[in-house]
Amino acid sequence: MSGLSLGFAMLGGMLALMALRVPIAICMFVPGAMGYYLVAGEPAFLNLLKGSAYARLSNYDLSVIPLFLLMGQFATQGGLSRALFGFANALVGHWRGGIAMAGVFACAAFGTVCGSSTATCATVTQVALPEMKRHGYSGRLSTATMAAGGTLGILIPPSVVLVVYAILAEQNIAKLFAAAMIPGLIAAGLYVTAIAVFVRFRPEHGPAQPRRSRAEFIAASKDVWPIAVIFVIVFGGIYGGLFTPTEGAAIGAASTFITAVSKREMSFEAFKRSFLGTAEICGFIFMIFLGADMLNGALALSQMPARVAETVGSLALPPVAVIVAILLFYVVLSSVMDELSMIILTVPILFPLVMELNLYGLNDTDKAVWFGILVLSVVEIGLIAPPVGLNVYVVNSLAPDVPMSETYKGVFLFLAADVVRIALLVYFPFLSLWLMRLLS
Repeated sequence: MSGLSLGFAMLGGMLALMALRVPIAICMFVPGAMGYYLVAGEPAFLNLLKGSAYARLSNYDLSVIPLFLLMGQFATQGGLSRALFGFANALVGHWRGGIAMAGVFACAAFGTVCGSSTATCATVTQVALPEMKRHGYSGRLSTATMAAGGTLGILIPPSVVLVVYAILAEQNIAKLFAAAMIPGLIAAGLYVTAIAVFVRFRPEHGPAQPRRSRAEFIAASKDVWPIAVIFVIVFGGIYGGLFTPTEGAAIGAASTFITAVSKREMSFEAFKRSFLGTAEICGFIFMIFLGADMLNGALALSQMPARVAETVGSLALPPVAVIVAILLFYVVLSSVMDELSMIILTVPILFPLVMELNLYGLNDTDKAVWFGILVLSVVEIGLIAPPVGLNVYVVNSLAPDVPMSETYKGVFLFLAADVVRIALLVYFPFLSLWLMRLLS
């Protein structure tokens, strides 16, 4: 069997195991191990098994992942989402569709202390969904808004997915965080615009509410300032050179914990759940790393990625067309894989290809950062797009009275906004790079 055939056989084996609902880490590890054994032989394979886990997990850069996850867990268990939604609702809730818009704003703000899409989706939904239901919002608009708004948890820094990309692509985490800020705000703005357009033609889905009094607005704003302070401390310290992203994550976790305790929201049981949740997610991520390392190592030995790169290069396609094709590939892949698995598996294969392209005259650093933001923007589509849409399932579990078909109908409104955003980011790289260059 040729190396190219073996490479495609390994990918086929991975997809077959995924169809059988085998855990994703095993889906990558088993075909990778078999392929590595066939190509390199038993001594090399056993030597890889002996040292690969330590080589991967002893990487100091990985320590930022559990710290940001712990920060998000403290925010989730500490009830910070209620304060954020209350403030956003007091600000725009009186507009037609305003409570749904407040849900989007709350997701964006919660993303600054969370970094996880599903956690953002689940936490803010528990607060916002009952409020929308109480004020007569349709199940379609309410659930679709929360599913789409939850994706802002990985678009707005800190983002665990972006941290993983930075490690795999050997890029500066702080630069990627800065580059993600404006695209994340664009996403939130387009979601709000989509809601405004929808309720303009279908007002029964999001009726307007009475304006909050000045006293209510001031009371709501008092609960938000600690979260703003955390954001300023963490990211101001990182970009001001006071501490590294890892140190910033530790300070952010500690600050979020103190805030939750001061609000009397952090019980001992919630404290334990925070650490347990962090450990579970870290175990999931690190197992995916080990499985992807095995598969990527075997693919590299088979020379399949190099052959594919040569084939793409020989087609003489415009560089932007190659990028668009890669993004479409991610959209298709997102229907069967979660975002972290996609990043860990594909970046080592596709990143070298992208770096060889001449894209708008960008240097290597700008190109790597821009591509990372594009990938981040595309993989979150899989969180809401049919047939899977993990966020849709999360929201549906919290709103069992709303048929999932209704949620998917509403989601297409936000998918249209996503298409507009990604087109803007592809053809106007400065949207991603301007803030990074300003802070560098």
